[in-house]
Amino acid sequence: MTVRLFLVDEYPLYRSGVRVAVQADGDVQVVGEASTGNEAVRLLRNTTVDADVVLMEVDLPDISGIDAARTIVADSEARGTPPPRVLMVSASDAGHAVVAAMRAGTSGYLAKGASHVELLQAVRIAAAGGAVFSPNVARRLGEYFSVVHEYPSHAAFPTLTDRERQVLDLIARGCDNRRIARQLVLSEKTIRNHVTHLFGKLQVKDRATAAVRAREAGMG
Repeated sequence: MTVRLFLVDEYPLYRSGVRVAVQADGDVQVVGEASTGNEAVRLLRNTTVDADVVLMEVDLPDISGIDAARTIVADSEARGTPPPRVLMVSASDAGHAVVAAMRAGTSGYLAKGASHVELLQAVRIAAAGGAVFSPNVARRLGEYFSVVHEYPSHAAFPTLTDRERQVLDLIARGCDNRRIARQLVLSEKTIRNHVTHLFGKLQVKDRATAAVRAREAGMG
């Protein structure tokens, strides 16, 4: 059975490389491509584009691939049809981003450096109903959940929300707002708001003091 694959990536060269690998494979067929998240959503809403698996880059020029994946899954559910299996691809293997992708209803998360053999194997696994993660991604995901369950910050900072604890932990690791936004797949404005709120709750005036408080509580 041929697996119908839809590619979403900003860069034509990457899509071309995957397309060439698919053509040489035989049991996977590229049925469509998009360079942005909104374009992918629009094309996949068109019932003439029928894909079994969507290979989606996380970092797209308009909306995030995770937001696009969430919309694609929701659109299919609204139509009462099985959604395509969505595989995320990214140069980042941050645990927060992987969790966000899982919550969006995706079927896996692959490193951008994965070989074409690994990509095609992942596509087949996803098409068969399985979930697949690159080895480094799986390791980072395990580390993420380990940190979440072991946070002593719940006792040290009981007034912080879970999201504020995540932001504080990344501040303690030396991340700026842009990097935190990418890690958590949120906008920089949202991160600035979280930082302002947690500064108020911790009664600190700057990131350095917040980082010290966080590290004293075992974070970072």
